[in-house]
Amino acid sequence: MKQQEVFHYVYGPVPSRRLGFSLGVDILPYKTCSFDCVYCQLGRTPKKTYRRGNFFSAEDILSQIKKVIAAGRKLDYITFSGSGEPTLNTEIGKLIRQIKKTTSIPVAVLTNSSLLPQKSVRQALLAADLVVPSLDAATADAFRKVNRPHPSLRLKKIIEGLEKFRGEFKGKIWLEIMLVKGINDSPSDIKALKKAIVRIKPDKIQLNTVVRPPAEKWVRPVSRKELEDIKNKLGGRAEVVVDFKEKAQTRSADDLEEAILSIGRRRPLTRKDLLEVLGQDKKEILKSLNSLLAKGKIKREPYKKTFYYKSR
Repeated sequence: MKQQEVFHYVYGPVPSRRLGFSLGVDILPYKTCSFDCVYCQLGRTPKKTYRRGNFFSAEDILSQIKKVIAAGRKLDYITFSGSGEPTLNTEIGKLIRQIKKTTSIPVAVLTNSSLLPQKSVRQALLAADLVVPSLDAATADAFRKVNRPHPSLRLKKIIEGLEKFRGEFKGKIWLEIMLVKGINDSPSDIKALKKAIVRIKPDKIQLNTVVRPPAEKWVRPVSRKELEDIKNKLGGRAEVVVDFKEKAQTRSADDLEEAILSIGRRRPLTRKDLLEVLGQDKKEILKSLNSLLAKGKIKREPYKKTFYYKSR
């Protein structure tokens, strides 16, 4: 049997609650980020940084993206996300432009917004179709508590960067707010967020909360009712992000274990997630998971009565 090619920079397509079947593009070393968010599903950030760099070959990344596109998988978006803050890679603008020359599949960028005060970063994202920046707090205290940013970063500048980007970017902006119980969900926090949203003018406001094992065990989600109440306070463009329900794709994977490891490096997955992503028989998924657990290549972590699998 032919060995499946190992892709280091792309993973999925992953069924996304927001983007449908999304091909993830990971252009950073693991956990290279300017934040150390308490809710992060990848765990803590060992060393925060806001300095940009050229971490990997843009040609190698683009080659892997082209191979997945050529394979004919269903892709609703090609999405820059993964192991940290993608705008830390100085090649992101070049990659977006090259992808746009290659395919009509829309390009999305998920960013924590921390580098948007830099004009060069805003310009790098202009060729994207969709940018999903996060703004979890609009007060300095809540910002420090929920995002635990690099000490050089200032919330005021980030909000100004988001406002400037809205004036420059012709694509869609979906502002994500991740709410953590008791940290950034108070009436004063929501009031401050609403003021910031008026300035930023996003096309959508997407409310989210903790659904996967977080970096800190004490982190708790807000309830569905609380999310709905906050949505109503923020107005008509706000929505609560719902679970992705589309039918699973079929997949001919020569190396199912490698596929599980590749996705598991970027996000914890349930058995249901793997069935949707890989389109394999349930027995084959369980067989591969048990094999990887026995080899010590993945770990199983319980969270809210569900097991999540993550690469070691």
